Amino acid sequence: MVARNLCIVGLSHRTAPLEIRERLAFNGPEIGKALGSLKQSAKAVTEAALVSTCNRVEMVAVAADPDAACSEVISFITEQRRLERKLFERFHYRLAGRDAVRHLFRVGASLDSMVVGEPQILGQLKAAYAQAVEAGAVGLILHRAFHKAFSVAKLVRKSTAIGMGGVSVSTAAVKLARQIFDSLKDKTVLMVGAGQMAELTARSLVRLGVESLLVTNRRFERAVKLASEMGGTAVPFEHFRPYLKLADVVIGSAAVSEPLLRPDDLGPVMRERYNRPMFMIDLGVPRNFDPSINALDGVFVYDLDDLGQIAADARYEREQEAQRAEIIVEREVDSFCHWLRSLDLVPTIKAVRSRIEVLRELELKRHRSWLATLAPEDRSRVEALSRGLTNKILHQIVSELRSLGHEADAQFVAAIARRLLGAQGSDASRSSLCLREGGQGDDDPSA
Repeated sequence: MVARNLCIVGLSHRTAPLEIRERLAFNGPEIGKALGSLKQSAKAVTEAALVSTCNRVEMVAVAADPDAACSEVISFITEQRRLERKLFERFHYRLAGRDAVRHLFRVGASLDSMVVGEPQILGQLKAAYAQAVEAGAVGLILHRAFHKAFSVAKLVRKSTAIGMGGVSVSTAAVKLARQIFDSLKDKTVLMVGAGQMAELTARSLVRLGVESLLVTNRRFERAVKLASEMGGTAVPFEHFRPYLKLADVVIGSAAVSEPLLRPDDLGPVMRERYNRPMFMIDLGVPRNFDPSINALDGVFVYDLDDLGQIAADARYEREQEAQRAEIIVEREVDSFCHWLRSLDLVPTIKAVRSRIEVLRELELKRHRSWLATLAPEDRSRVEALSRGLTNKILHQIVSELRSLGHEADAQFVAAIARRLLGAQGSDASRSSLCLREGGQGDDDPSA
């Protein structure tokens, strides 16, 4: 059985609440280690990539048996994150074949994002692919699938206005801030961590009049660089808590395993602030701020799910563009699935080429006695004529094979072609690239 089935197992903001997603999140270094571990233990999965963002955790895999691969991936993820399998299965989805291809392309084109049209997901998908390549977990199918997803995302951006309108998590956060505060001109923002969405949110607040910006980050040099770019002040990460009393807006995006701030941390701070409102934007997965902080008087905490819901209120403005994007995605899914099916013809095409070349050489040998009487240049002409004729015949045969393979079962078409031409070759080509063995996959039939 050939390992050419694309399958996806995961959960996202559409299926699972934030408290589940944050338990499953993998940071950058963990992804490489996880794929390395999967590479050693996988039996059903032959290629794999792990996508872990604020809004989704997904394993994109290739296998001969999608059901066995999905079960293997579920076991692997739940063991890695120490999560009960039943709990994971309550919120997860599993996709195979065309559905998996469509999902990957829709994710890359930001059609499955919390905020449709946001640009960050494409960069996150590229990072996931690069990590999988570095881990040696990617072969012919995933190479093609991810690069196709990237090109589809680019085509959607170019052909539609899906990215227009400024609807994003960061703009939703700024909108909320303006509702909570009468004016932003005299307010102070404290950035805890320097993630991309946090930076976008802070920049938007500064443009709207926030006069004071404090930046803290585990890597102090990053805090210094960002603070200087935005006209703010860098604060050492180990000593940021005393500055909370100054902050009207706190943006959390640090990589954490447990909350940085709890109610006991904020209670004294709010007394020092005389209960002046504090707006806390938690962009972390796992979350930076304990949700129970919201119970404190004067504190307003919003996490990614909250902000996503607010952003969704403006999503109708992009619906028409999203419909156009879906048409593009479906067309590109057809193209990829056609290529995937055509891989079954690769061994047959090779066998047919070889068979026709053998017949040409046999025919030349049969007439070698009179060919020997020709001048060298005339023999070269005969040789060129025979090669040109067989190439034209071969081109016609290969074109028809590919066309029929698109319309019918490719393996059936391949078997008929081999029988008619007396060409030798296996009924199915070998697996493209095995996680456990590596190596080169079958030739790309589009070459």
